[in-house]
Amino acid sequence: MDIGTLIPRHAQYRPDHTAIVFDGNRLTYAAFNQRINKLANALLAGGITKGQMVATVMPNCQELLDIYWAAAKTGIVVVPMSPLLQPKGLAKLLNDADAVMVFVHPNYAPLVDASRDGLDIPSDKIVLTGEDHSDRFRRYEDFVSDAPSDDPTDAALSDDDIYNIIYSSGTTGDPKGIVHTHYVRANYCTMFSQAFRMSPESILLQTGAAIFNGAFVLSLPLFNNGGTYILHEAFDMDRVIETLRDEGVTHIMMVPAQIIQLIDHPELDPDDLKSLECVLSLGAPLHLEHKKRFDALLPGRFYELYGLTEGFMTILDKNDFPQKPESVGTCPLFLEMRIRDDNGSNLPANEIGEIVGRGPHLMPGYYKRPELTAEAIKEGWLYSGDLGYMDEDGFLYLVDRKKEMIISGGVNVYPRDIEDVAVAHPDVSEVAVFGLPDEKWGETPICAVVLKTDASVAEETLKDWINANVAAKFQRASRVLIMDDFPRNAAGKTLKRAIRDGLLP
Repeated sequence: MDIGTLIPRHAQYRPDHTAIVFDGNRLTYAAFNQRINKLANALLAGGITKGQMVATVMPNCQELLDIYWAAAKTGIVVVPMSPLLQPKGLAKLLNDADAVMVFVHPNYAPLVDASRDGLDIPSDKIVLTGEDHSDRFRRYEDFVSDAPSDDPTDAALSDDDIYNIIYSSGTTGDPKGIVHTHYVRANYCTMFSQAFRMSPESILLQTGAAIFNGAFVLSLPLFNNGGTYILHEAFDMDRVIETLRDEGVTHIMMVPAQIIQLIDHPELDPDDLKSLECVLSLGAPLHLEHKKRFDALLPGRFYELYGLTEGFMTILDKNDFPQKPESVGTCPLFLEMRIRDDNGSNLPANEIGEIVGRGPHLMPGYYKRPELTAEAIKEGWLYSGDLGYMDEDGFLYLVDRKKEMIISGGVNVYPRDIEDVAVAHPDVSEVAVFGLPDEKWGETPICAVVLKTDASVAEETLKDWINANVAAKFQRASRVLIMDDFPRNAAGKTLKRAIRDGLLP
């Protein structure tokens, strides 16, 4: 299963169909294929061979897409790095990934420059995109200028060849390199194409960071079908609404914070978004309150994906949402799910335990971390570290991350139970609940919130309201913290640990 054949196929049979829209430029499949070929041939001419690691430190841009698909053709392994890393952290991950080359956007040239002392990558293998020039970097245009645009040498790819390594965000520990093979990515193409009802006429808008695994959930099936991929450099809600309306977008993915911005936007006119067929929520659970508000504005478009970059996922289909709005759906084709207790025994319906899954989309393992791989995958089952339960129909309901569960006075307190209450307050836009050490109780719940625009409520007043509405006394928050915004990773996911660490002595 060779995903490197997708773009050439569309270039042959749909050469004039628009493949990419970025920064006002439109590329047909024929033109996109030529760009990919030039980069692929340049990499091979530069001595980069199948199986070697090429890293990126880039925002959403055309060159990032070129690198992704050049890797698919050559068997070179692409390793996208978060631009939010500090120099020492970047150097550590580049070395961990055994990167032999790195492509850098001008915005992040100072970051890469500051990490050089800890790297073994020579200057001619650090390539700078854009028009800026520096003696300390090789220019991207110079790197590809003399390369031919015809097809590169056949890489003789196999299913087990590695396509990419994506490092975890580190929100629950040190970043780990998650390996995906060509077989896994080919399965993304076919499985998600069916799940999200994509066709050759689909138009996808990508606004979140394309370096994270979630971006591949819709992009791979989109390119599998030969649709049109619209890329924004960064998320901007005004521009998102404009593009949805003007380009006839059919599919978009958003993290919960972005969906909240959409439904709260004062200029949102549902009549302008009639082309939308799929709005996919992923990255974190979307609270029921926001799900209902979204469906009231844009009925029949809501999908939700719960999943791990390691390869397990469930999908709440738009047709199942009305009957199962609190769930995160069922497994796609060929995936299996179980709920297990601490002894590894399967639990019956409606009992809370750890979510485990298996199927053809699971990673082969963490890069160079066999001990962590053995902890995560046992007898072919991926242990998620998340708590949930299945109902009698096989639909999954998330409870919380196992590591985020608060034990207060010997009682298990699930942050999401408190979050579901807090987010129902008319002044609250987002909420994050976590535990802090407490001398009396061991841990105590803390509730951080972001208020809606122009809302005003005192922390103590809000705390009293939340504590009056939770289901049990042990769920009461000991403190409410009102914040202007939450710290987030490049994908827009809330970093609870960063909030918590900022409150520790």
